Amino acid sequence: MAPSSPIHRRRFLQTTTVAALGAPFILRAQKPSSLIRIASIGCSRNTKGGPGRGSSIAAGFAALSNVEIAAVCDVDERNLAPVAKEVAEKSGGKAPRTERDFRRLLEDKEIDAVTIATPDHWHTPVALLALDAGKHVYVEKPCSHNAQEGEWLVAAARKHNKFVQHGTQRRSWPALREAIERLRAGDIGRVLSAKAYYFNARPTIGRGKEAPAPEWLDWSLWQGPAPERPYRDNYLHYHWHWYWHWGTGELGNNGVHMIDVCRWGLGVDYARRVTSAGDKLRYDDDQETPDTNVVTFDFGKSLTPEARSITWENRSWSAKTANDPKADCIFFGEKGTLHVNGGGYMIFDLGGKEVAKGDGPAGDTEHFQNFLDSIRGAAKLNAEIEEGHKSTLLTRLGNIAWRTTGAVAVDSKSGKVAAGQAEAQRLWGREYRKGWAPKVS
Repeated sequence: MAPSSPIHRRRFLQTTTVAALGAPFILRAQKPSSLIRIASIGCSRNTKGGPGRGSSIAAGFAALSNVEIAAVCDVDERNLAPVAKEVAEKSGGKAPRTERDFRRLLEDKEIDAVTIATPDHWHTPVALLALDAGKHVYVEKPCSHNAQEGEWLVAAARKHNKFVQHGTQRRSWPALREAIERLRAGDIGRVLSAKAYYFNARPTIGRGKEAPAPEWLDWSLWQGPAPERPYRDNYLHYHWHWYWHWGTGELGNNGVHMIDVCRWGLGVDYARRVTSAGDKLRYDDDQETPDTNVVTFDFGKSLTPEARSITWENRSWSAKTANDPKADCIFFGEKGTLHVNGGGYMIFDLGGKEVAKGDGPAGDTEHFQNFLDSIRGAAKLNAEIEEGHKSTLLTRLGNIAWRTTGAVAVDSKSGKVAAGQAEAQRLWGREYRKGWAPKVS
C-alpha cells in the first residue's frame, strides 16, 4: 500500500466507478449551469445568536454559483431577519423572502428545491409535502423520526422522480471517498467490522416547567405532526433531541453520521440483529434518551460472506479522554485497519505501522454542490435518500432495541422488525396529530 499523494487523489476522483462508491459523481462534462431557486425551511441559530445548522445550510447554498435563496422560513420569528441578512451577504444579492409557515413556500412554482433543517419529527412530513409540490429536497439527518417515515420518503422520491439528498455530508468529502475506494481495493484485506465513537460534554437539561409559549414562537406549528403537548421551558431550541416525542437521541442526532460511513465502507444494507446496552447515567433531569450507549449491528451469519458488524459507542456527558479512541471510526480488516478522523484517514498494517493516509476538506460545500449538480443533470447524488434511509433505519432499530428488550431481530432482506416482536413492531411508526398524518400522495 503506497502512501497517498495529490496525484493519487486526483486520479481517484477522476476514475472511481459507480460500483466502487455506490452513488458517485457522473464523470462527464457538466452542462452550462442554470439558476436553482431554493427555499430554506428551518433556519435555526444557536443559543448565543450565532449560526445554527439551519442558518448555516441557507448561507452555504447562498455562497454557491447560480443559486438563489428565494425564501427562508422558521417558526421562530427571531431567526428570520438575521438569516435573511446573512444570505444576502453571502450571495451578494437581495435578501430573501421570509415566512413562518413553510406551506406558503410550497405553493410558489418558481421555487425549485427546499432544504429542511427542522426538528427531527418534521423532516419526513415536510419532505413529503415538498415532493408532492414538485420540489427537489435536501433533508438534514436523520431523514425520519421513525422507520415507517423513512419508507414513505423513499417511496415518495420514486413516485415524484425528484432528487432527495440526505444530510450525511461525509459521503461527499474527497478524502473519505478515497478511503472507501481503498477499502474496496483491498488495502486492508477483507473488511470484517467497523466501530464508531461519539463523546460530548453536554450539560443537564434540568427539570422543565409548564409555561406560556413565547410570543416569537408558533408553538402549534413547531409541534406540527406530533400530538400536542403543553409548552415547557426546557424544550427549545435543542433539548427536544432528548425527548422521544420529537427527537431520536444521540444515536439519531450524531450517531447516524459515522454509522453511515461504517455501512458505506462495509458495503452492507440491512442488519439481521441489533442490540443496545446503556442507560441515562449522569443527570437527574427530564432527558428520556440514553446518555451512555453501546449499539451493535450484526449483518449476516457467522463466517458467511455477508458476515459484518458495526458497533457505535456514545458518552454524551463527558468529552473525549486520553483513553478514548482518537478516530471517529475504525475499519478492521484481515491485513490492517483504516481510521477515519474528520476529513482524513490513516491506514495501518497489523503491526501498527502507518502505511497510507489522506486528508481533505470536511465541510458542506462539496455535498451541497453535488445536490445542485444532480438537479442540473451533471452528477448522481452521493447520499441519495434510499442510502440515507438505510443508515437512519439502523439508528431507529438501535433506539427500538434500547426502548424494548435490548435486542431486536431484523428481516435482513427488508430491514423490518422480524415477526413475533410486538413491542418493537409498535415502535416502527408513531401516532400523529389529527389532520397532520403524513402520506405519499
